[in-house]
Amino acid sequence: MSAIDDLTGELARLPGIGRKTALRLTYHLLKQPKEQSRRLADALRTLSDKVRACSRCFNLTEEELCVICRDPRRDPALICVVEEAADIGAIERAGEYRGHFHVLGGRLSPLDGVTPDDLTIPQLVSRVERTESGVREVILATNPSLEGEATALYVQRQLATFPLSVTRIARGLPVGGDLEYADGVTIAQALSARRAM
Repeated sequence: MSAIDDLTGELARLPGIGRKTALRLTYHLLKQPKEQSRRLADALRTLSDKVRACSRCFNLTEEELCVICRDPRRDPALICVVEEAADIGAIERAGEYRGHFHVLGGRLSPLDGVTPDDLTIPQLVSRVERTESGVREVILATNPSLEGEATALYVQRQLATFPLSVTRIARGLPVGGDLEYADGVTIAQALSARRAM
């Protein structure tokens, strides 16, 4: 196998990158100065050597604790549970949430062989048990897919014995969306998640 085939094969393993795009990226890199390819290789090496999971919330960090867990202005009694570390960025961009997070590392998917043991659910339960100030609310912000809903339900059951509120993020119509173009499931979820004005 040639170096071109090796790189194309590795790039094609990335999410959203097919074989054609991987080959196009490989040829693009070959046209660049060697220093640029070396910088990319160094950045990838540094990424894999330095970035790890936060010891508390499993967000990605280069420290023992991530920047969110170290922030004293955040409310430790409020934990938002997400599937992946990338989901934290989406919530943070909204600028409304000031609590802590917990990254599950995926979602339950028996067909793909992902069980509760493959996720950080036991660590979440331990975290709720040992939080000195007491966790008052856990927000389940898993994706609104079948697997995400199953994961949220499982986590809710694991936390049922604790004196705290377990909530689920609302689902429904996006801001600026048109009812005319929304699917029936989205409209049904928007109606069931309605609130008083």
